[in-house]
Amino acid sequence: MGGSALMNLGTRALFANYAALQTTGNNISNANTPGYSRQTVELESAGGQFSGAGFFGKGVNVTTVSRAHDEFLTREAAASQAVAAADTARADQLKQLETVFAPGESGVGYAAGQFLNAFVDVANKPQDLAARQVALARASDVASRFRGAGEQIEALQANVTADIKAAAASVNTLAKQVADLNGQIALAQGSGHQPNDLLDQRDKLIGQISAYVQVTTIPATDGSMNLFIGGGQRLVLGGEASQVAAVADDFNPAIVHLGLTDASGTHALPDTLITGGSVAGLLRFQSTDLVDARNWLGQMAQALAGQVNNQQALGLDLRQPAGVGAAIFGTGALTVQPSSTNAQVAGVPVASYINGSGTRVPSVSFTIANASQLTASAYQVTPDASTPGNYLVTRMSDGVQTSIASGGTVDGWQLAVVAPLPAAGDRFLLQPVGSAALNMTRVLDDPKGIAAAAPVTSSMAATNSGTASVASLKAVSASINPLLTATLTFTSGTGNYNWQLVDAATGTVASSGSATWQAGQPIALNGWQLDLNGVPKTGDTITVQKTAYPATNNANALAFTDLRDARIVGVSPSSSGATITDAYADAMTTVGVRVQSAQLSADMSTSVASDAQAAVSEKTGVNLDEEAARLIQFQQSYQAAAKMLQVAQSVMDTLLEVAGR
Repeated sequence: MGGSALMNLGTRALFANYAALQTTGNNISNANTPGYSRQTVELESAGGQFSGAGFFGKGVNVTTVSRAHDEFLTREAAASQAVAAADTARADQLKQLETVFAPGESGVGYAAGQFLNAFVDVANKPQDLAARQVALARASDVASRFRGAGEQIEALQANVTADIKAAAASVNTLAKQVADLNGQIALAQGSGHQPNDLLDQRDKLIGQISAYVQVTTIPATDGSMNLFIGGGQRLVLGGEASQVAAVADDFNPAIVHLGLTDASGTHALPDTLITGGSVAGLLRFQSTDLVDARNWLGQMAQALAGQVNNQQALGLDLRQPAGVGAAIFGTGALTVQPSSTNAQVAGVPVASYINGSGTRVPSVSFTIANASQLTASAYQVTPDASTPGNYLVTRMSDGVQTSIASGGTVDGWQLAVVAPLPAAGDRFLLQPVGSAALNMTRVLDDPKGIAAAAPVTSSMAATNSGTASVASLKAVSASINPLLTATLTFTSGTGNYNWQLVDAATGTVASSGSATWQAGQPIALNGWQLDLNGVPKTGDTITVQKTAYPATNNANALAFTDLRDARIVGVSPSSSGATITDAYADAMTTVGVRVQSAQLSADMSTSVASDAQAAVSEKTGVNLDEEAARLIQFQQSYQAAAKMLQVAQSVMDTLLEVAGR
């Protein structure tokens, strides 16, 4: 071996240590660069050269520059980030929804209670227009608060829709960048070395996509990374990126879902397949929390308006002559939304017709049969394939299905279907309560229009010997006929009595019979209900007849006050229902519990995501202390290599000098 071999060793060492210094400097420069992975120069021995004295090493080779990377940790960090983003997005939306259900005097429940309390003054002074005007003002306040809450919910829906559209646009941009990087990486892989910076950029982009929608990553042999969403739907395949879009709901274009665009068009993905990312949280909020809140408010609005209007219709107002009370509240038209996929001819839905107002409406409609029995849910109606002529009604809140014909009743509403009949597979979304709060208004303006008087009054015979007295008398059914005078004659001291209804105009007995009164139980007859205090004796008589002076009668106003404690919301065979204030309190509590639960989930998942990212950083991040130590190490090695070259030069000079003698 000569000086040239030593020169070669020094040169190789110099180049290797310079590469190490350069890489270390790059690490230090990017210590605070998001997504950067620590890089390391990979060295290997250049092998040995045989001589008679043995094998002498030929120095060092730089094989490649690698990056610190852990596929498992990177994938787990992206997945945990997706879960955290979903939980955080839902928690943020729920906090805004919580403001809709204001507590205390700011809430809808308080306003409803105050409205019904106002009838106490009306009952005390039925002719007092000031008391009546206060009741109408309270009615306006109730309607305004329901309407305001409904507007807040629709504003939240609009924000969710805008956020989903913005997220879809961002995902498309990021997916296109990943596809472009896939092409560059595949091309660079042909050199036999990994393009570390490009790989870091791609990992960072995938993490950013995961913040919007969770992705599944599958590496390809050429170094590209394929991305899939929604249970296996292609987002990025090699150098090609699919487009995601916000797809309008089949029934309501104001509501959107996430979809994918392919050669055949844009198709909505089921919300349940979007399991992570902020979009998943928004979709869950939209399909559960927002729907529930809208239906809770609508159920309360329909129940209150329905019961108040029904009671109003059972009384007499202060006008001259006295008339049946007109409605106090309105809740807008009932909503039927046909699916955009229903059968059409020349762009016109088959199951539709032009009504008397010149508007095309669906062939499917419904009316409210009993507002107290309405549930907080929408319903999907479609022809029942198993029973021709029937329609399958699916309650959306719990999936319960009922098969009924046109005219059938479900949960307090009645279905009506007219020709042209729906085609097989047609779907219609019926919302008995969905828009009630948003459209609630006070429709009665004249204080004289409040029906404070009952259409009938009662009197006790002066000769009665028992202790019985009238506790209350109120109309309870629209079937009441005030022209029929009722006479109740008790035939025993145990509550047995005979009754007869006599036409006051002709004196003809319309009907008669006998029954038994029990203490604490009302006597119901001819659409009215009579409650007694005390105990009647044999021969005692009670007469119920048409109210002669409605202006001074307050029986119907007292019936209004009874609505404060009446269970008028959510009555069903399995539930006795709730008062209007209790129903509001239940809704407010449920939303509060959901907010706390969602925030707890968000805090936990954010902590998990932070830990996962810390694990990635620990594995792949730059430690400046370590890099500083390596910098000194490689500097010394570089200086030693340079010294080796000086020695080699000196040896060469000595050899040349000796050879020249």
